[in-house]
Amino acid sequence: MAILKPFKGLRPPKEIAHLVAARPYDVLNSNEAREEARGNPYSLLHITKPEIDLPMGTDEHAPEVYQKASENFRMFRQKDWLVPDERDLLYIYAQTMDGRTQYGIVGCAAVDDYFNGVIKRHELTRKDKEEDRMKHVMITNANLEPVFFTYPAVNEIDKIVDKIVKSTEPVYDFIAPDGIGHHFWLIESDETIQEIVRLFAKIPNTYVADGHHRTAAAALVGAEKRKMNPNHRGDEEYNFFMAVHFPDNQLRIIDYNRVVKDLNGLSKEEFIEKIKQHFVIAEKGQQPYKPFHLHEFSMYLDGTWYSLEALGHTYNENDPIEVLDVTILSRYVLDEILGIKDLRTDKRIDFVGGIRGMQELSRRVDSGEMAVAFALYPVTLKQLIAIADSGKIMPPKTTWFEPKLRSGLVVHLLD
Repeated sequence: MAILKPFKGLRPPKEIAHLVAARPYDVLNSNEAREEARGNPYSLLHITKPEIDLPMGTDEHAPEVYQKASENFRMFRQKDWLVPDERDLLYIYAQTMDGRTQYGIVGCAAVDDYFNGVIKRHELTRKDKEEDRMKHVMITNANLEPVFFTYPAVNEIDKIVDKIVKSTEPVYDFIAPDGIGHHFWLIESDETIQEIVRLFAKIPNTYVADGHHRTAAAALVGAEKRKMNPNHRGDEEYNFFMAVHFPDNQLRIIDYNRVVKDLNGLSKEEFIEKIKQHFVIAEKGQQPYKPFHLHEFSMYLDGTWYSLEALGHTYNENDPIEVLDVTILSRYVLDEILGIKDLRTDKRIDFVGGIRGMQELSRRVDSGEMAVAFALYPVTLKQLIAIADSGKIMPPKTTWFEPKLRSGLVVHLLD
């Protein structure tokens, strides 16, 4: 059963919260982060991407980068840009995008729940990325960025959240430069906090939606700190890490698409003939064409959009992995035809989040940088949960959640 723990958050003063709030570290490269934080000393990117305050070209994994994260975090606290709450609380963090709002509860998940499988995941993690975040958490002694969890919706929790947001003013309420609304409430009633914790204790599993590397790093830091503490009890803050928990019926997964540099030595005509062995292909013209349902793909090649309908032999409805469109595309196009065996390491393929739009796919191909683009119908949350429950792992770059959580509205200290 899931553990949810209130904590004493570090938060920015209301008047600068919108300036502190930053996009997650892993959706920006160093140059983008430097540009985004330009002229804004309050941006949390100075802590989560601290290489922006070091000379251009500094390796983001260099020791001085982690040291700079620690220095900047200390400075934020000294200047009261991040101020501790007086006691342990839970929080509500809501986001509005395209007219719809999703409401998450911010609290701490348990390291033990990660290791014993109560927290389920659907992606593999990379050791280098785990180590990077572990170093960052260790040197700052904090979870600066929340992870994004989902759970099977509970009506009683929904009612509590609804009552709070309708009866109290948010402490933060702003629209970020990308047009996403961010709204943040404190849950201050001890009785309400205890009731939410009790209701969470009945939930059999929570699921990592976004932030697998941050989750793994937080859990590994907790395990490491246990070893380092001869008087370990189990209730120390390092046994817990910050997560925003959203009910599954409020979330939306958007498409996560692929672009490939070349046709593996094939002509356009040869490539299309090979595609026809596994798909019904139809030309759709020069305007972007988006897939309408599972097992339909769209392809952009040489100025033309095509629809590709997967033939029955390409998938197995009774297997949660074999039925996925990313599996179909990987097996019958990327691997068999284009010779791309490992999506994690092959430099000939790149991935484009659907938030960038179909035009980004055609732009990458029209520029000559890429030869062909594929758009996929989004994975459903039901599919994600079925895979996590089965203990299987999704292929790389399968899910893209929007909107992304902003970091910096609350921070969890590990002591």
